Amino acid sequence: MASSPCGNSNFDSGLEIKTRSVEQTLIPLVSQITTLINHKEKPKKSERTLAAIHRVGQAVSVAVGRFVAVGEAIAAENQELKDEMGQACFEARRAGDAIAQLTDVGSALPSQSDGRVTVFSDRTGMVKAARLLLSSVTKVLVLADRIVIKQIITSRNKVLVTLDHLERVSTFQEFVQIFSQFGNEMVEFAHLTGDRQNDLKDEKKKARMAAARAVLEKCTMMLLTASKTCLRHPDCESARINKDAVFHRMRCALEQVIEIVTEARSCGENKILPASIYNGIKDFKSSVECLRENLYSLSPEILGSQLEALVERTEDFTDSAYTSHEQRQAILNLCQLVRQDTQQLMHAWIEAQSLHAKEATEDMEVAILKTCQSVSDLRHELHKVAVGRASDLLKVHGEQLPLRALKAAGAEGNLEVVAEYSRTLTEQKEQLVETCRLLCHVSGTEPLEITCIHAEETFHVIGPQIISAAQTLALHPSSKIAKENLEVFCEAWESQLCDMALLLREINDVFEGRRGDKRPYLSLPRPGKHSANLKTAKAVKLDAEEQTSIAKLGLELRLLSSDVDTELEKWEEQEHDIVRQSQSLASMAYNMYLFTRGEGLLKTTLDLFHQAEVCAFVSSKLSFPSPSILFFSTVLLECILCYIRPETYWEMEKLVAFCQQLQTGTKTPVQGKTATFQKVDSSIQTTRGILTVVLSLLPFCNKLNKKFKSERSSLGSPHDWRDRQDASTPVKEEGALNGKNSNGFGVKSLEQHMATFNLLESK
Repeated sequence: MASSPCGNSNFDSGLEIKTRSVEQTLIPLVSQITTLINHKEKPKKSERTLAAIHRVGQAVSVAVGRFVAVGEAIAAENQELKDEMGQACFEARRAGDAIAQLTDVGSALPSQSDGRVTVFSDRTGMVKAARLLLSSVTKVLVLADRIVIKQIITSRNKVLVTLDHLERVSTFQEFVQIFSQFGNEMVEFAHLTGDRQNDLKDEKKKARMAAARAVLEKCTMMLLTASKTCLRHPDCESARINKDAVFHRMRCALEQVIEIVTEARSCGENKILPASIYNGIKDFKSSVECLRENLYSLSPEILGSQLEALVERTEDFTDSAYTSHEQRQAILNLCQLVRQDTQQLMHAWIEAQSLHAKEATEDMEVAILKTCQSVSDLRHELHKVAVGRASDLLKVHGEQLPLRALKAAGAEGNLEVVAEYSRTLTEQKEQLVETCRLLCHVSGTEPLEITCIHAEETFHVIGPQIISAAQTLALHPSSKIAKENLEVFCEAWESQLCDMALLLREINDVFEGRRGDKRPYLSLPRPGKHSANLKTAKAVKLDAEEQTSIAKLGLELRLLSSDVDTELEKWEEQEHDIVRQSQSLASMAYNMYLFTRGEGLLKTTLDLFHQAEVCAFVSSKLSFPSPSILFFSTVLLECILCYIRPETYWEMEKLVAFCQQLQTGTKTPVQGKTATFQKVDSSIQTTRGILTVVLSLLPFCNKLNKKFKSERSSLGSPHDWRDRQDASTPVKEEGALNGKNSNGFGVKSLEQHMATFNLLESK
């Protein structure tokens, strides 16, 4: 812990807390100890206060007892930690007992004057006990955390052994048997590392872990098809090169995960990241603004060297063959402007120092503002260039023309055409690699820089792998496994393009001051009345091949959920019911995406089906017309009916159909692994369909809401209108969906709807 509850640094346990789970476990204990120590200095306490302190003390003692019992059980199962854990548990129990005794009413002394009881006669003893308790409990937690690290290392070792066996197999039968074992081990490793990634406090480590796990996720399917191709065509050099590259990349990723969890010195996180322009601008502006407070905080020479280092980094933009002449000239002009403004600042700075000024003069303040503005303009221009190029490349590569041509040429056995389009793909790869490097310069945070570097490395590696896979197919055009192998590598390329699109959006969010954090709507549904049919279902974990097959669907969910979030940002009323429920859908879809990666709160297929059922429930409430569309007047209704296009009606009908399909699917019991996998696949596909429809309807709903507000302002208050409407036209509860009632939408009140929704959410 960084500090004690009472501000005494002696409470420091000397152990750095690296995970959120350990930190969150300590928070309640710290809170209770703070209550005990930070009591008022009055020696006399009322009976009520005394009873409260006594309860807190006893609660601490009981909690420590339970905690120690778990720690001792862990020690019994892990002999190498038995002595350390035993000692820490002993100290924790002793400290808990001491706190219980110090807060015991029976041991307190009655006052002769008014009969009240005096407690904490030994305040020093309480502080000492609290210090010992925090230190020992923290040590127990950190030791327990070492068990988690040991589990990850053990899992990695099993994967490596099986990987070695896979690389040496010589028959299909042996390969199939070992790959099945490998798949199970990879699933276990994915869940362990996914939990660890989510638990890490350091965002840079989380980003590195995510990058390594993404490599393992993509490479698992590549390893399957590349190995099968090599077994089918053992004398094919391009097939062998393809397979060796996959095995090498998987081993590197496995090693990177272990370096992160063990904090080995060779860990890439300890390596210096490439100097980014964003960080250079940030440091330069910080140095300039510090001059306001202290004219002597640095020398003009240091500021000048910072500026030149910053300008030098812009050469990655200006020297690029893909930067237009106009963009290059704009960057050079802004660099020159920053130099001029900095030179004026230095003149004003030196003059202020010669006058022995204690703070920035007026001339100097103006120069500081101009310098900061010009360097901000430079950052804006560089961001525009990098993001603009990335957007253009994604549009061009979205058509996948070289990949299609390579597949066709390979299937025809045309090596010349394969060579021609291999050069085209290589050029595209170089463009993407350079663009990722530019995005790294403007990403805005170190975790995003790490993600950019990962994207750059991925394009750099997968490009040649696609070419070698296409060469193999061209040499063996009738080989189904060679064709499948090329498909898998092309899908990995497409998947990385999807990841790059998301990365681009996150970089824009940071630049515009948004971090894109998802609101926690129904992140993990709890079994309740709505999912009673699933209570007795058996949870199933998918193997590696099955998880890989739904990974593409998961990526589509992730993109759609981000698109929904972006569309919702255009709404003026962020608390509107449509916005809240659509955000809920996007959040649930994002959780399903994490499930396909072995991450997040959905650990098993049972969790996924629970989530899908709630997703269907929320989606059904967005079916038009619904309470979410508000109450419309008879006059406005005619406008709305004319406003809706036929395709919008079709989308509404699709949404209803998808909701019914998802509800039916989640309630259908399945037995066996194959049936479970099919149900998972169907649930994710249907959820994707729901999000697609919702995304298409949101702009219409937004326009409709604005139109309603405009009409409402001219018709009077909603309350007045509703009174007139109720008095003149009865509204039926049913039939509106089928057009049986032309006088109203025939829906329950918004309040009833939200009451039902909140009841479900509370369960």
